[in-house]
Amino acid sequence: MKKVFKRASLTLLIGALASSVANAEALRLLTWGGYAPDEVVAQFEKETGIDVEVTKSNNEDMISKLRATGGSGFDLAQPSQDRVTSAQADFNIYKPIDLSKIDADKFIPSMLEATRKNTQLDGKVYGVPHVWGTSGLIVNRKSAPAVADYTDLCAAGLNGDVSYRLKRPTLIGFAFAMGEDPFSAYNDKNKYQAILNKVEEKLISCKGAVKTYWSGGDDLLNLIRSGEVKAAMAWDSGGWKLNSEIPDVTFVAPKSGALGWIDTFALPRKTKAEDAAYKWINFVMRPEIAAKITESAGNFTASKGSDEYVNATLKKQFQESFSAQAVDNIKWYPPVPPGLEEMEGKVLDRVKAARL
Repeated sequence: MKKVFKRASLTLLIGALASSVANAEALRLLTWGGYAPDEVVAQFEKETGIDVEVTKSNNEDMISKLRATGGSGFDLAQPSQDRVTSAQADFNIYKPIDLSKIDADKFIPSMLEATRKNTQLDGKVYGVPHVWGTSGLIVNRKSAPAVADYTDLCAAGLNGDVSYRLKRPTLIGFAFAMGEDPFSAYNDKNKYQAILNKVEEKLISCKGAVKTYWSGGDDLLNLIRSGEVKAAMAWDSGGWKLNSEIPDVTFVAPKSGALGWIDTFALPRKTKAEDAAYKWINFVMRPEIAAKITESAGNFTASKGSDEYVNATLKKQFQESFSAQAVDNIKWYPPVPPGLEEMEGKVLDRVKAARL
């Protein structure tokens, strides 16, 4: 009788444990490489008791996965802010963010506001900011000290010493440096074309200053290392990498504003762990946790004050490149309306083909 009782008790215990494991809360995260490092996941799981299942992805793959399932299969996704509203309008794969559930005071205000604006559809907000980066200027401060904005790449004395890509960021950057606001003209194709025409004329007149139009980041960094290029339009992380090797070279936020991208947090429409998703958002926005993600991903996050917690070298590089004013002056990419990239492509083709 005792053996039967023991067996029954053991069976009940095993069943209870199995049920507990089966019912354990889990967060299924669809994100980019480096955004959920093992150290951060382990600390979150320890503090909350919530298991985190990480699936690495990119913008196209996120949309594909969520579209195929109608917004299910994941509890939190991280699309770029300029890819949120179009995917939502076309496929209805996200649900609105409840802004009352995030710790807004942990976010850099200008980034939170920009993402609220750029992920808003029909009066509802579908994203909050997480990891961000910019393109601006990489400058040798000793040999090209006067380069402080995109159009300075055309300055006299830099003939054959500069480089940039023949891609849309160059069109956008030069437009801002010329006093235009291309983003405000996105929904007026005639106005946007007029801005492109001005930029086209400027870029053609600048061709004599260009060593080469770079296409690969490693190629550009090597040109700067060799001294063949003194100033270029490129990404912040590339500038800081070079600064670690060549102190005179670093990333400079242009006077007219660096061009910024933001990868967001967005809730899939059929999330099963919404509370866990908000807990993760608030956890990783703690500045000391955000710094660990910066060390892993190579880019900073929208966590206010997190630059104080990164390694001393990166902290110094960031603070030299970005004052608080420069951060607030970043021009964040909004969603691109249909047809604009075709217009831009024609301009870039004409610039490439033009002869001085």
